[in-house]
Amino acid sequence: MQHYIVKPKINPRAGILVLHAWWGLNQFLKDFCDRLADEGFLTLAPDLYHGKVAITIEDAEQLRSQMNRKIIAEDIIRSFEVLRAQPIILERPIGLIGFSLGGYWALWLVEQKPNDIIATVIFYVTRSCIYSKTRSAFLSYFAETDEYVSASGVKSLEKILKNVGKEVTFYAYQGTGHWFFKSDQPAYNSQAACLAWCRTNDLFRKHLG
Repeated sequence: MQHYIVKPKINPRAGILVLHAWWGLNQFLKDFCDRLADEGFLTLAPDLYHGKVAITIEDAEQLRSQMNRKIIAEDIIRSFEVLRAQPIILERPIGLIGFSLGGYWALWLVEQKPNDIIATVIFYVTRSCIYSKTRSAFLSYFAETDEYVSASGVKSLEKILKNVGKEVTFYAYQGTGHWFFKSDQPAYNSQAACLAWCRTNDLFRKHLG
């Protein structure tokens, strides 16, 4: 399994695991990891499609349909362990970011590693789980109009997290659609993307050092 690993020029504040959307580990995702490294974080993104990248929605749907959940779960755990094993990360906190499909799996991972992940950022996705054991704070971004995410699902996730006492902040950006953060998509909204980036950095500085 391949990973994209970016080390900051200075001693890292912490490690961040980034899980890609259904497009795969494409250039946008790599550039995003580079930006995190520029902020001082050692960043790792696993290639969950093992070299394949989607260009169109049809390609992405096909790649997602071919996913084996057991293998994906094993790959994500393995990538987390690779990040944790980095000598300069061994004793440092870990953050987590997931985009859409990757966000769905990120919400799974926080329950598998409840003591290790301190801050989690999710883009346009929900998942119903328990979340009571995790130490993580949660920051989630949603579009105003999104055919892939229901308003009821957003409300349900927020309620679950708050009911188990987690630090939770949800943002819905007006005038946006799914993929508003992704600069190579028609739905890209530069103002919303810039604000989400700043809020993400604020969360990680607060919880990861």
